Amino acid sequence: MTKLTFVGGIHPYDGKDLSKDKAIQDVLPGGEMVYPLSQHIGAPAKALVAKGDRVLMGQKIAEAGGFVSANVYASASGTVKALEPRRVSTGDMVMSIVVENDGLYEDVGFGSRDSFEGMDREEIIGIIREAGIVGMGGAGFPTHVKLSPKEPEKIEYVIANCAECEPYLTSDYRRMLEEPEKLIGGLKILLKLFPGAQGILAVEDNKPDCISKLKSMTMDEKRICVKGLKTKYPQGGERQLIFATTGRRINSTMLPADVGCVVNNVDTIVAVHRAVMEGRPLMERIVTVTGDAVASPGNFRVRIGTDYSEVLAAAGGFKGTPEKIICGGPMMGFAMFGLNVPVTKTATALLALSKDDVAAMEPGPCINCGRCVDVCPGRVVPSRLADYAERFDEEAFLAGYGMECCECGCCSFVCPAKRQLTQEIKSMRKILLAKRKKS
Repeated sequence: MTKLTFVGGIHPYDGKDLSKDKAIQDVLPGGEMVYPLSQHIGAPAKALVAKGDRVLMGQKIAEAGGFVSANVYASASGTVKALEPRRVSTGDMVMSIVVENDGLYEDVGFGSRDSFEGMDREEIIGIIREAGIVGMGGAGFPTHVKLSPKEPEKIEYVIANCAECEPYLTSDYRRMLEEPEKLIGGLKILLKLFPGAQGILAVEDNKPDCISKLKSMTMDEKRICVKGLKTKYPQGGERQLIFATTGRRINSTMLPADVGCVVNNVDTIVAVHRAVMEGRPLMERIVTVTGDAVASPGNFRVRIGTDYSEVLAAAGGFKGTPEKIICGGPMMGFAMFGLNVPVTKTATALLALSKDDVAAMEPGPCINCGRCVDVCPGRVVPSRLADYAERFDEEAFLAGYGMECCECGCCSFVCPAKRQLTQEIKSMRKILLAKRKKS
């Protein structure tokens, strides 16, 4: 098999035409700002403010609760209204800092620098840690932890995940077109941490304008190359991306660092650049608002803590009543019950669809066609794993390599019997992971 792709995968309708040609717009929130203390994998952050305190934009309002945790910063000025549980997009109630936005956006002052060349590894990672940066592709893993492998000298590739394979999402695409210097600058900073590594800008080949622009801007960079990947979902999955760009394989028991790789997505790398060069902590991100039920789909620069209803309003609101609202993309996103929840560090998109095709499906019995096996990038047998999950047969599930599922949704997408394979497997994986954590 040639490189620049992987075995399996699918080609769903990508829906990117709805928003890809819309330049990034700024959303200036007017309502209260809600900052959940858990916007990342790991321990919740600990509040540093109390009710009645006035805060400034860029002020640290919660500090990391451990090594695997992340600081939280105010993205607007105002007065702390409450410290209380608030609902987030997943439906969970999470302890949050609620700030009454005064509309002034007074900041603490940010100190920029001209160069990072004189900085050492510890100083750069310290800035990234302090800035509260996490994986902004949806995982939310604290970036300073990812950049601190046990043997940094063994890292051979620093990969910028520019694939953006999830249907409908175009925020990374607009970042690459509008702010490529920040992406490349951020990648250079990461390469400073790993002197023996090569930088790879991995872009799907359905974005030829991005590939051309990035190649022209890096033609004199000996340590950075641009690789055009075959357009196929889930090309942006970490395992698939590493294999496509380097030919190296990892499984569920391994980290990318085990095969000499570090992977970060576009928005994360831009956040690193802004923290190191501009002195700005993570306070905003780009969010795609799209779908056939949205009046004016586009990409928006949104401050963390902004209510989703305000983001939707910036896109003109709904042009019809949607049957399904999704946080993220249609393949790996999750349904939302309402819009009165805050945008967090890991929020990639708001997708509103006029019809809920999945809910209208009537699952039938497996016909043993094998299509789920053909498309599975994890090379497992999803139909059997789903059977094991339905019977709560943990032993058979593990023996069938159920933990190798990356929950991409390809099997459910192609199943002619309309079985909810991914959902069944995902539920079993959650149970097993919880048991491992408990033990």
